[in-house]
Amino acid sequence: MKKIAIPAFGFIFISILLLGMNSQQPGKAGDAALGTRKYDDFQTPQFCGTSCHTDIYQQWKQAMMSQAYTHHWDEIEYFKLAVPHAEKDQMVAGVKAGCNGCHAPIAFLAGDVPPPLPSANSRANESVSCEVCHTITGFAGDTPYNFNWISEPGKTKYGPRVGKNSPEHDLVKSEFLGKAEFCGTCHNEKSPYGAWVKSTHLEWKEGPYAAQGVKCHDCHMTYAEGKTAAMGNIYPDARQHLFHGAHDPGKVRGTIELRIHPDIREAEPGEKIKFTIALFNQKTGHKFPTGSVEDRIVWMQVEAVDAKGKTYHLPVDKKGFPGEEYTIGADALAYQDMGIALGDPNFPGVQRDGVPIGDRIFRMAYFDPQGRMTIQQWNTKSFGVDYRIGPRETKLETCTFTLPFDIAPGPLKVTAVLNYQKLIKPVADFLGVPAEEAEIIQVNDHSTAITVLQ
Repeated sequence: MKKIAIPAFGFIFISILLLGMNSQQPGKAGDAALGTRKYDDFQTPQFCGTSCHTDIYQQWKQAMMSQAYTHHWDEIEYFKLAVPHAEKDQMVAGVKAGCNGCHAPIAFLAGDVPPPLPSANSRANESVSCEVCHTITGFAGDTPYNFNWISEPGKTKYGPRVGKNSPEHDLVKSEFLGKAEFCGTCHNEKSPYGAWVKSTHLEWKEGPYAAQGVKCHDCHMTYAEGKTAAMGNIYPDARQHLFHGAHDPGKVRGTIELRIHPDIREAEPGEKIKFTIALFNQKTGHKFPTGSVEDRIVWMQVEAVDAKGKTYHLPVDKKGFPGEEYTIGADALAYQDMGIALGDPNFPGVQRDGVPIGDRIFRMAYFDPQGRMTIQQWNTKSFGVDYRIGPRETKLETCTFTLPFDIAPGPLKVTAVLNYQKLIKPVADFLGVPAEEAEIIQVNDHSTAITVLQ
């Protein structure tokens, strides 16, 4: 057999080629991506926003995407609860690194876990930065969840359209970037026990908007005419990077419409009146509340005011479905599993609701392995009844009020108010979370009236 002579430069070329192939391994996803990159593989958001993407950078700076790691509640939850819990319970040990897969992705990829405290002002503080989203090429597996995105940092950046390359990057159109599955890589989450503790994308997928082609971006990244780069073209559909959602009062207000009406218009003292309240989710493509459902609380309060100004609280009528006790405000303790992180095995818990007793709560309770209600999504093994309001769903509630014999005659005004808190107030107070996290945001209200006869 004749031998073929290969010039010396041929060996060098083949060696370089093989070395290049080995150094360009496909990006890993999820837990496997921990420590596979360096901070220097990613540009800072300041670099992107200083001279080119100036307006988008300013939008991002005030959005929660820029605060996913530095936000006060996230810092307290991670360092005060998640990290110490992970160090004491092997079952949830992965959350020590895993929380950062969505809250500080570049720190996660760099293997910098747990990252320094936000006060250290490390690169973990970049949270979900420009380079995180615009280097993602896809996700691993069939379902997006638990940060199973794949990041390929480098000069190539991925965006929604084909555009001009710049000295800093080459622009490639990404169909994936515009899909709801892109959002699902972080807005779906399974706990170590296999429970879907976040399922915003899955809720959308099962709802009416997905079938109509309305996706996450259309509500949370609305588009308008404008530039995406200071020196670039004007586009009719430039995506805004405001990401307004659960932390934006303007987004929350009006989410649910509610109307209240009585079964009779005139009544004497001692008579019963039934008030019906219809609550219609006319604004969200997923359930309300969604995301960190274990933290959120949405409740309906009904009050009557008589002609002399006396106020009466009307508790909701019970419906009798299994697990309903978790959907009505009560004087009850919960969240005892915080004691694991706090080093107190006898921790009694804190008040479960912090809302008026008898008010209807629209929630899905999370339970730890011992069956206790928890606000720690990583320690969730099961759920209670899902009594949230789905997209385009109407829930009907009733309050039956027996007119007291000493009630003032004349007009009786009855008002239903739907309230929302990002974090249950007793939990916020106990953990020292700034008050703004537990501020009451009024979603909507409506009033009706009857006449109390002599």
